[in-house]
Amino acid sequence: MALFGRTALQDTSLFGLSSQNPARYFRVQFSGSGSEYLRIWIVNLLLTVLTLGLYLPFAKARRLRYFYSNTLIDGQALSFHGKPWTMFRGYVLLMLLMGCYAVAGRFSPLAGGLAFLILGAIWPALWRASLQFRLANTSWRGLRLRFEGGLAGAYLAMAPSYVPVLLMVLAGSLWPEALQEGSKAEFGPGHVLVLLAFALGVLLLPLSLALIKRYQHGHYAMAAQRTRLLAGPREFYLLGFKLLGLLLLYIAAFVGLAAISFSLKSMVLFVLLALGFYLGLALLLAAFFSARLQNLVWNRTRSEELRFDSDLSARALAWLSLKNWLFTLLTLGLYRPFAAVNTARLRLEAMRLRVQGELDGWVAEQSLQQPDAAGEAAGDFFGIDMGL
Repeated sequence: MALFGRTALQDTSLFGLSSQNPARYFRVQFSGSGSEYLRIWIVNLLLTVLTLGLYLPFAKARRLRYFYSNTLIDGQALSFHGKPWTMFRGYVLLMLLMGCYAVAGRFSPLAGGLAFLILGAIWPALWRASLQFRLANTSWRGLRLRFEGGLAGAYLAMAPSYVPVLLMVLAGSLWPEALQEGSKAEFGPGHVLVLLAFALGVLLLPLSLALIKRYQHGHYAMAAQRTRLLAGPREFYLLGFKLLGLLLLYIAAFVGLAAISFSLKSMVLFVLLALGFYLGLALLLAAFFSARLQNLVWNRTRSEELRFDSDLSARALAWLSLKNWLFTLLTLGLYRPFAAVNTARLRLEAMRLRVQGELDGWVAEQSLQQPDAAGEAAGDFFGIDMGL
């Protein structure tokens, strides 16, 4: 979990930070190694297979403890306190909900649509419980983190992403042929709804991402510090346009090279170009979006005495992803734990934390605070962890 990032803001008189006390910068370091994590990964994999997936929450708890304990901020490691049996309870709950949806869909499209709507209706609440659980079970230097987002905020954050989904469900329930592959049915209302849902999904995607990230990063808390995200939808739409531009340039380059291969009548060259296209699409565009999103979100997240700074390089992430893919393929999957460690190191060590204030005072503030018993109880009871 990326907890801390980088900001380029230099004026310490803004946002409640006093310029009288010098700021301290804490670098984030990752001390894990692939050989250490390999042993944990193999045991987790074997037990998950032997238990038909029931060991998955226990495996996740072991993985989180390892990565947290090797994430150092100012030389102090993070700690994960989540209980595997509590996470197992949340895992079973999610599996039951998904199972009910899958079974309902086998009876009729209408039953599947209703089950999907019910699942969608409670999903924001489960997401909020997941955020509460992860943050409540994370600590640094004895300071417990919290998530203070309200239930209404979770629903508002996910509202735009629900519009195209609801249209798709409506089309599939009333006009099932509109969603069937190879259907020879005439173009009708169902197809119109599907096209409208797809168009709205594309147009609303940056807004949805902006609202989701604002809800997440606007409600992290530690002691008396409460974060807020200053980035708005405009920055996310700008990132989307840059990604679209890069995609169009990439497609244009592929079409040009494909035309050359056809002119040379070389099918082997065309196949290699096609494979390179899909590989590059997954590596280049994913790395660009992932790096820019991390920098955008964490550079604009701050509290009264905290600043976050991230300078993750898209080029470095793309090269690392290519290396990870190649070695994972050559080792038939055994390089995966090394890839996970290398990626975590690159992402985390691109970050630093800027503190304006005394950390000892934060500990004292936390001891005087009254915890939100209802919120903590909800997170602990469900034990749901979807990641952050």
